[in-house]
Amino acid sequence: MGVVPVFSHGDHLTRHDLESIADDRHRYELVDGVLLMSPSPRPLHQRVVARVLARITPLCPPDCEALPAPVDVVLAEDTVMIPDVLIGRRRDFTDRALVGTPVLAVEVVSPSSRLIDRHLKPARLAAAGCPHYWIIDPSTPDMTCFDLVGEEYAQVATATGEGTITLTAPFPITFSPADLVSDY
Repeated sequence: MGVVPVFSHGDHLTRHDLESIADDRHRYELVDGVLLMSPSPRPLHQRVVARVLARITPLCPPDCEALPAPVDVVLAEDTVMIPDVLIGRRRDFTDRALVGTPVLAVEVVSPSSRLIDRHLKPARLAAAGCPHYWIIDPSTPDMTCFDLVGEEYAQVATATGEGTITLTAPFPITFSPADLVSDY
């Protein structure tokens, strides 16, 4: 089990503090200067991530790239998130992170991340201007897709089990939550 990093200052943490943490196979994110730690994902979680990535990668526009976690998304000096899958503009990637707002952030819900993925992350990503946010819960399975309308996300599609979602943005695609979790 990893040791939670300790910092010598009492201030809110920054991107610099996050980058100083040794790689211990945990995922560390920073929200408003507060450190969040997630354990390694389970195989079902990673199956969903792999299938989403396989479906969206060929559809990405040439100026964008789709990547799986862990890729830091720097929204502010005190807010660095790691979506399970992201699409970012190639110009916004540095050698360490995506600096700026992704085009799409996808979260695959785990029991330990349910509140963060359904409330905290979408609030911060909406405030940063991320136009598309998808949440997939493999335990149901279900998928809900949101588009940014004004300063908040509005649900544009949802499906459970064998139901399907058809989207036109950020590109035309159809998903079935059951296909993302099946062990075929």
